[in-house]
Amino acid sequence: QVQLVESGGGLVQPGGSLRLSCAASGFTFTFSSYAMSWYRQAPGKERELVAHIISARGIRNYADSVKGRFTISRDNAKSTVYLQMNSLKPEDTAVYYCKAFHFGTASGYWGQGTQVTVSS
Repeated sequence: QVQLVESGGGLVQPGGSLRLSCAASGFTFTFSSYAMSWYRQAPGKERELVAHIISARGIRNYADSVKGRFTISRDNAKSTVYLQMNSLKPEDTAVYYCKAFHFGTASGYWGQGTQVTVSS
């Protein structure tokens, strides 16, 4: 059974930093063959893509709103993807979700989410 478990969320002051982790298990294929993404959903808003990383091609993409502040990375040996968030702003407040996607089978999986609150 596929599991994506996010951690690292919490309350932080504006300008602060957090690092989110997403630990994956139960995949049919090797972790490195999955594209990994972070999404977020603020209250009353649609879920939006924050960052995306494809291991084999070293491709990373970011939403314009987080470019230069957030960094996505992955450790294939640990089956874990990270989101380093710096210079946090109140508008970054949301539930952050991890998603895994396998292009070959078009299979996608979501984690349960972790709350990030940026407030003074």
